[in-house]
Amino acid sequence: MVDTSLHERRRPPTTDEIAGIPWMSVLNEHERAMAISKVQVGNALPGDYLCRIGRPVTYWFGVIEGLLKMSSDNEQGQTVTFSGLPPGGWFGEGTVLKRETYRYNIQALRKSVVAGLPGDTFHWLLDHSIGFNRFVMNQLNERLGQFIAAREIDRMNNPDIRVARSLAALFNPVLFPGVGDVLRITQQELAYLVGLSRQRVNEALASLEAQKMIRVEYGGLRILDLQALRSSVGVRPAAP
Repeated sequence: MVDTSLHERRRPPTTDEIAGIPWMSVLNEHERAMAISKVQVGNALPGDYLCRIGRPVTYWFGVIEGLLKMSSDNEQGQTVTFSGLPPGGWFGEGTVLKRETYRYNIQALRKSVVAGLPGDTFHWLLDHSIGFNRFVMNQLNERLGQFIAAREIDRMNNPDIRVARSLAALFNPVLFPGVGDVLRITQQELAYLVGLSRQRVNEALASLEAQKMIRVEYGGLRILDLQALRSSVGVRPAAP
């Protein structure tokens, strides 16, 4: 796709991969056939970039399997992570709508299966499908809420609350319908997304598990109380 090696690994989607694309279900038969004929899938390796800052928009991207991160660099040269992107997530619709250059980097944190719908096909669906329009509008609305929450998280000094709110964002059923009740993520990957050390993330997860908000399982985390994670009202203050 955007990264040369990933671009060379493009292929048509399988039937199961098509079934994992949430917006396919809102299309009629003709629209769906058009979309399926244009969607490309690639197997991203850790470190592969789908989007780079300043590059022209090419695709509307989605995650079939794996985990990506959306980030940028601030004026001090520090990397700022905006969001993790787990399965079911489609992103960059605002950039594709305006046909702008990317203002963020999208990078694979682990082996992932990613899909891309060409920008021209994206606009064709906007012109022909009411269902697709509604899906994209809902995405934009949820995305706005997500980034407002991300700004709030950046200002928080309590690591437990940072982890809780960041996890809640990854369990968003609208933006990431492929996650379900269990998020497949390692503590190191979560540390990258939250901007804390792995040890501090481990302590925060233990605290959240003790408060029955999550359960740490082999290879991932199970959500027990999403509302508590979102509000973080029950998170104990960090030790002085």
